[in-house]
Amino acid sequence: MKKQTEFPTTLHQAIIYFADPENASNFLMQMRWPNGVECPICEGHEVSYLSTRRLWKCKACKKQFSVKVGSIMEDSPIGLDRWLAAIWLIANAKNGISSCELARSLGMTQKSAWFVLHRIRKAMQNGSLAKMSGHVEVDETYIGGKARNMHRSVLAKRVAKFATPRTGRNQTTGKVAVMGLLERHGQVRTMVVEGTKRHHLHGEVTKHVEAGSHVYTDALRSYNQLDQEYIHGVINHAEKYVDGQIHTNSLENFWSLLKRSIRGTYVSVEPFHLFRYLDEQTFRFNTRKGTDADRFVKAAAALTGNRLTYDELIGKGGQATNH
Repeated sequence: MKKQTEFPTTLHQAIIYFADPENASNFLMQMRWPNGVECPICEGHEVSYLSTRRLWKCKACKKQFSVKVGSIMEDSPIGLDRWLAAIWLIANAKNGISSCELARSLGMTQKSAWFVLHRIRKAMQNGSLAKMSGHVEVDETYIGGKARNMHRSVLAKRVAKFATPRTGRNQTTGKVAVMGLLERHGQVRTMVVEGTKRHHLHGEVTKHVEAGSHVYTDALRSYNQLDQEYIHGVINHAEKYVDGQIHTNSLENFWSLLKRSIRGTYVSVEPFHLFRYLDEQTFRFNTRKGTDADRFVKAAAALTGNRLTYDELIGKGGQATNH
């Protein structure tokens, strides 16, 4: 069979292309060290390549290293071919991919697939400090199972630790509050918040949105004082969903995509890990205008410096944080 030399544009081509260990190693090498290989241990640039083992040896510190060292793949026995296929799948599956499905597709255990997916979500985090401006939609929602379907002990734990309890017709007891900000025709940012009171939401708006911008929200009273810093437009969903430029429909669309992936693909997400699933959906939404190959390359470019150990993932010795 003729060897594929062109960079892949589809999943099928990617699996064939990265099945060649040299292709996989060279791709990650170029992504990680575009200006030449650098030792991740001492940052030395004088290295020699051991082609039979696909390792480099630093002449300064005498240590050997691979493209995995210092990345989310460090200490993983899983081959680069399966790592790269997993990145392609999660970056381009509109509704996400479950660990069970990934395990079946790539031939690994469900536990390994679950760990791989969470490591990739770690790489998908967006740590941008640039503030949004122009026209920005702000909204909040709740993520979690229906209280009546939860075991009593699980419900009590969620209410005590993560959730914002409410009572009434639209009861959200046992769910987790999530906030989103979307710059019109641009990117979205999401975060888990402790609640939907004014002090929970205003701080996030001022942190992420430039003063003087147009900010659009629903009629939640917690947003009442945003007009002190912003041009605040309010849409009352009890009356209508659009009033000229005033609406939160773009953000509502994002919530729909997020909940479809959580309910349809992941079925149930523990609050402890929820922010990682937000990172995943946010990444796909913010790269929606690119091709599958574009999204794959963008995710692969963020592999370095985002190591996540299994103990950190399960909260052993510390709590996960909402970046």
